[in-house]
Amino acid sequence: MNITVIFAGGTGRRMNTKTMPKQFLEMHGKPILVWTIEKFQKHNLIDSIILVSNPDWMVYSEELVKKYYLTKVKAIVSGGETGQESIFNGILKAHELYGDDNNVLIHDGVRPLIDFETISKVIECVEENGTAITVSPAVETIAIKGDKGAVDAIFDRSRCELAKAPQCFRLGEIYKTHLKCREEGLRDFIDSASLMKHFGYKLYTVQGSSDNIKITNPEDFYIFRAIVDARENSQIFGV
Repeated sequence: MNITVIFAGGTGRRMNTKTMPKQFLEMHGKPILVWTIEKFQKHNLIDSIILVSNPDWMVYSEELVKKYYLTKVKAIVSGGETGQESIFNGILKAHELYGDDNNVLIHDGVRPLIDFETISKVIECVEENGTAITVSPAVETIAIKGDKGAVDAIFDRSRCELAKAPQCFRLGEIYKTHLKCREEGLRDFIDSASLMKHFGYKLYTVQGSSDNIKITNPEDFYIFRAIVDARENSQIFGV
């Protein structure tokens, strides 16, 4: 089976919105989170979705799942205090429902522009290699900040890639790795790729679209809208 854990447990502080978390903001009358879930709902290789929700918005999340007929969502669980804990909660539920011998795709609820082709390539990669990390090329110079604002090092941009989502693993392996993290008190990994790399797993990459942005700041929301509008216009006018 191919199971997707979509985590949407954040509060969206960087979006400067006082009304609701960013994943529930609407684009053309539909919440960002629904845009995201629908990509996996409609993909024929995805069997099940576990949604990790902001604990204060669990009821609303359930309402959205019903309203938009998101039938592949088999469970909604509460997020934790950190992103790592939220992901673990989703993986824990997936493991309870389906066991070790499955693939799990881990995706941000605020990456609504993920495309079907990338999802397919990620599944193909994890089947072949056991891991799959969606990446896109770094298009600007990456510098490491040193003391007092000085540049400590500059990386060769041609060898740099931006790690994105989905990130895909064997469910049993990432479940057991999360348990090790908890036993050792390691709770600050920025994403699943960092966590698995720390414990010695070899990570294989899948090239994804540069459009697969994470909506973190207000500027990202406007970029999302511009991309959606451009795609709709190209269909209408045949551009």
